[in-house]
Amino acid sequence: MEVSLGHKRKQQEFSLVSISHLSPSSSSTSPSPPVVACFSADSLELRFQQDSDSSDVIKFDLQAAQVFKLGPVQSVCMSEGSEAAKEKSYSRGIVIEFNNEEQSKAFHCAFEQWKKEAFVQEARLPNGTVSTSKSKFDDKIEASSAKMYFHYYGQLLHQQNMLQDYVRTGTYFAAVIENRTDFTGRVVVDVGAGSGILSLFAAQAGAKHVYAVEASEMAEYARKLIAGNPSLGKRITVVKGKVEDVELPEKADILISEPMGTLLVNERMLESYVIARDRFLIPDGKMFPGIGRIHMAPFSDEYLFIEIANKALFWQQQSYYGVDLTPLYGSAFQGYFSQPVVDAFDPRLLVAPSISHTIDFAKIKEEELYEIEIPLKFTSLVGARVHGLACWFDVLFNGSTVQRWLTTAPGAPTTHWYQLRCVLLQPLYVMAGQEITGQLRLVAHNAQSYTIHLTMGVKMWGPGAEQGEVLQSSSCKLDLKEPYYRMSQPQAYTVAPDQQQHPLIHAQDIHIQGQDADEPDVELQ
Repeated sequence: MEVSLGHKRKQQEFSLVSISHLSPSSSSTSPSPPVVACFSADSLELRFQQDSDSSDVIKFDLQAAQVFKLGPVQSVCMSEGSEAAKEKSYSRGIVIEFNNEEQSKAFHCAFEQWKKEAFVQEARLPNGTVSTSKSKFDDKIEASSAKMYFHYYGQLLHQQNMLQDYVRTGTYFAAVIENRTDFTGRVVVDVGAGSGILSLFAAQAGAKHVYAVEASEMAEYARKLIAGNPSLGKRITVVKGKVEDVELPEKADILISEPMGTLLVNERMLESYVIARDRFLIPDGKMFPGIGRIHMAPFSDEYLFIEIANKALFWQQQSYYGVDLTPLYGSAFQGYFSQPVVDAFDPRLLVAPSISHTIDFAKIKEEELYEIEIPLKFTSLVGARVHGLACWFDVLFNGSTVQRWLTTAPGAPTTHWYQLRCVLLQPLYVMAGQEITGQLRLVAHNAQSYTIHLTMGVKMWGPGAEQGEVLQSSSCKLDLKEPYYRMSQPQAYTVAPDQQQHPLIHAQDIHIQGQDADEPDVELQ
């Protein structure tokens, strides 16, 4: 049952069997049965009294109250102590006895709804409006994907993995502390706060107040961590919920967040970052980070191509326990090439200088992140077989004092994002000075990721090149949600003379026909 304060009902009552004080030493007397529990919208209170008109009343502030089950028909209602206390404590409590288990469940459900409404009532925006529209997040994201996503980030081991990425965490710390003038005395909103580490950084830099917004169960851990640092925590409020849904009592001077996923856009949190900008940031407020860039360059990696191709050899067996698996070989081959490769590679594998696509977080509209088209144009520096497109990203913290970049580039210190490579089903042959063109198209889907459409072609080279004809072209479709996590560190690619022949298959022996079809014909010569 939904209860909307000021719209559907002013109060809600439950007839109880009895109540009794939790502490026998309490000086107050409990109302004798029958007892009425009344939720009030006017005073944002939960009242216990003998009847609706009784003057003998026990009151609990809905925002400070908590209800815990003791049994099927018994619960305890407690009031939290002073907010200044270092640890959560309770100042008083009463034991409630219900008529039956169904009434107990209904009371607990109503309590959660009224408590939530009480927080919204208290935390209205300055103009007094409260968002009642359905969450944008729920409209565009599949429920099962969202459940897995928030479960993943609600675990401390995954937060530890990110915290121990010292390039990431150290760069954020430096960007905040070196730009104290941007934070001192300012209101900060931490979008997707996780463990609350960035909120604590902002408080260290002198923020007036920080609202740490986190939708997963990690919000409870963030509260513990922040409470354990009381000198900073007294200026931090953890708000559990999605930035698309929550209401805050004031606007922010600065947003801080770590919304980047693989290839910058994976997990689609950039959209939530932009929504937070539109909802909470003052005009001309700052965003940390403020700009993101996706970098791309063609690469040549014979070993990677052979490795992926060899994965499908399992399906070449004609008598696997008496079963011919070969009818599925073509689908399996294409399936392995539909996975973007996430690893750290040697930058010497790149065959042309990189280009970049810039996303200005302060200006871009949320809808512009639904589909991103990037034209590709490179000039090869060497003659080689091009096996696909390598990608990485960086973000800029444009502080008033210091500008600092966080990069995931190959050759730079490795981060937990690594780099990403899209491998073509059919490699391209290029000569030094030859032009490579194409398009990288990213289309968002409701599993919080993107479908990657990559097309690359080699233009005519030498006499007649001005006509601009494409001599070779190759394309592939990949799912950014399902990458192939290959290895954690770049590997040496030196080949000894006695290792020239690959024991399984050779890249040049793979012949693919009809690569645009659903199930291409794949043959081994």
